[in-house]
Amino acid sequence: MKRIIVENVSKKFMIGRKDNRSTLARFISFFSGREPKKVIWALKNISLSVDAGEILGVIGRNGSGKSTLLRVIPGIYDIDGGEIKTEGKIVSLINLHIGLRDRLTMEQNIYACCPLFGLSYAEIKIRYHSIVRFSGLERFVNTKLYQFSQGMRQRLSFSMALYCDADIFLIDEVFEVGDEEFRNNSMARIEELIKKGASILLVSHELPMLEKHCDRVIWLDNGKLIKEGPAKEVIKDYLG
Repeated sequence: MKRIIVENVSKKFMIGRKDNRSTLARFISFFSGREPKKVIWALKNISLSVDAGEILGVIGRNGSGKSTLLRVIPGIYDIDGGEIKTEGKIVSLINLHIGLRDRLTMEQNIYACCPLFGLSYAEIKIRYHSIVRFSGLERFVNTKLYQFSQGMRQRLSFSMALYCDADIFLIDEVFEVGDEEFRNNSMARIEELIKKGASILLVSHELPMLEKHCDRVIWLDNGKLIKEGPAKEVIKDYLG
């Protein structure tokens, strides 16, 4: 089963550009509200697919379109061309802190945030202790979140997401979260989800980790797909 199909997808952004016009022209634009813009293609005719039970890694330099790809698949960004098809429940692990509430305790945040991942109250109760144990934050369940460090917040959000029974996980550089033990536990949990048929699109600069865990890797550069294939082969070419 194909959980993700991306066909000839393009996405552009309009950004400000260097203004070489005369002083009078700039003055008129300032008061008219019409400033010069430049078109940037973050993605250009990208095609890929991800099967059920597969991890697809995504590599490339900063600004190559990796994060944009993870945002067009669930519809966070509209596309300017092509087509995207998905099968199943999607969880996007991009902005992990979104939804957390500073004035609530960790326990209260779990019950407040897990519905955003599609869990019912009964399902949260069943998973609550697993989420807490996985996060490694057992001592802080009654602590309000404004006292949490950024890393603790990310660990909590990531732990909730990994217990939400999604079919598709879109993951962007979350393995900067926590210590080596937490990262290893996270990959072990992801492997469990893969065995159950989940699909994962994983963006990371940690190339050894991608080579070890990914079935395939795609290489993006300036919004274009440069190469797709076995992880070891693509990473070797990427490193040049």
